[in-house]
Amino acid sequence: MFMVRRLSLPLLTVAVCFLFSLTASAQATRTWVSGVGDDVNPCSRTAPCKTFAGAISKTATNGEINCLDPAGYGAVTVTKSITIDCEDTQGSILSAGTNGVIVNITSATDTKKAFTLRGISINGAGTGINGVRVLAANQVNLEEVVISGVTQHGVSLENTTGTTKVSIDNCAMRNNGGNGINTFIVGGNVSLNVSNSRLNNNTTGLNLSNATKATISDSVINGNTTGLQAASATLGVNSCTISHNTTGITSSAGGAIRIMGNLITNNGTGLSLGGGTITSFVSNVFSGNTADGAPSSSVPLQ
Repeated sequence: MFMVRRLSLPLLTVAVCFLFSLTASAQATRTWVSGVGDDVNPCSRTAPCKTFAGAISKTATNGEINCLDPAGYGAVTVTKSITIDCEDTQGSILSAGTNGVIVNITSATDTKKAFTLRGISINGAGTGINGVRVLAANQVNLEEVVISGVTQHGVSLENTTGTTKVSIDNCAMRNNGGNGINTFIVGGNVSLNVSNSRLNNNTTGLNLSNATKATISDSVINGNTTGLQAASATLGVNSCTISHNTTGITSSAGGAIRIMGNLITNNGTGLSLGGGTITSFVSNVFSGNTADGAPSSSVPLQ
């Protein structure tokens, strides 16, 4: 004879609550945000969240947040490997009075420590601090990102330990109070590649300092006080248009800049040596500058 045991009501209640708590705490690999969403939702496609900050807590490490429609999704701090992708939907962050995105991935269990931001505009509205501020990560990728109207830097790279690899492709940093892209490294290293981008109307378009190794290619650097500057850093400049800056390229103390295949035009001064070196590989074109300036050395193409 079989006996059927029934759970008492208190035990059944506990079991049900436990199952609900597991469901509530589960993190999805892919989540969604919408301008008409709500952060109390599970961030699914049919019940999206409203902000990146709301979605990130419900997204698993190495997961992805996608935007369903054009909207402002708020500033966010990233502490785990994740992708935020609003490509084709024109998502945005209004970061008045704050940083748009802070990247600070330090967990020992997060082996990738990688962040990708794609298809986003960040508008500081004249009071925002930095567009994207990187404090700790192994890899940061910015793709199709527009940053404007911040009081400090469009992208501020400030890692203090290890090497951070940064890729900036098809982005625009414009009309910022500080620099379009700025490195301020104390104790760490940055390996930076900028391509197909526009650095316009900033204090310095690209400003490099200690322990930075960088390249910039196929980009436009226009209307800045200084277009490109390196101090105690190395920079390769290839196939860029550098125009209408007060100074096009400056190599300050400890800087080593190599230029090849660039159009350097309509600047106050094309090249400036401030204690560093500029090596020209001859194929650069100088035109319409008040003063072209001169590289520290020239190397003919082989």
